[in-house]
Amino acid sequence: MLSRLVFVSGTHLFNLFLVQASRGLHTSSQCLAPMPPMPEHGGKVRHGIFPEELFQLLYPKTGVTECSNITFSLFYMLGTGLLVYLLSKEIYVINHETYAGLAMLSVIVYGVKKFGPQVAAYADQLNDEKLAKAQVVKDLTLNSMTESIENEKKEQWRTEGRSLLFDAKRNNVAMLLETNYRERLHMVTNEVKRRLDYHVALQNLKRRMEQEHMINWVEMSVVSTISPQPEKESITKCISDLKALAKTSQAKATV
Repeated sequence: MLSRLVFVSGTHLFNLFLVQASRGLHTSSQCLAPMPPMPEHGGKVRHGIFPEELFQLLYPKTGVTECSNITFSLFYMLGTGLLVYLLSKEIYVINHETYAGLAMLSVIVYGVKKFGPQVAAYADQLNDEKLAKAQVVKDLTLNSMTESIENEKKEQWRTEGRSLLFDAKRNNVAMLLETNYRERLHMVTNEVKRRLDYHVALQNLKRRMEQEHMINWVEMSVVSTISPQPEKESITKCISDLKALAKTSQAKATV
């Protein structure tokens, strides 16, 4: 019965762990928050390895420095007591390796104190160069993105003016259709006028031909009715009339 209870409780804890893990995989609002900037300088430490935050744990909650001093004293007491305990119980035995470790630690501390500023300056220089290169890349990216945004805004503005362009094209198409309609109407009018002119000219030609034919027929009829003797008499009479007219004209000239 106890084993079953242990198994059931273990299964329940495993399910809770899976639920919490699945919740952590989901994207939350904190994951979408902007990343904090990278600090340019490291935090304060004590004795080279212990961060200052360990000695200021209670200050943000209490707001007094006495608790911080108590925490500071507790850390030192805990470290001293732990070292004394290890040495008194001979859990840690001082031997030649301890002296070698102290010598190496002294050399490391001396190297850090002696060459630390130069190495730090060189590292800062390398870091500044990397930051400058990253800033150049950032500026180029920002400029390209800004240019892309401006181009996108310009394209949106052109898209907004597309309706006006379409209206102008519709008007042009309507004008072309109207022009074609007028041209076809003019062509039809000219064709109709040309056909009417043709019929009028044909009627005029027919009338003129009829008149000429009638004149010729009447003339031929009149000529056919005149005999040769009356024609000779009419010619003689005409000559006598001409002579009389000539005499009258000469008399008028002499007078």
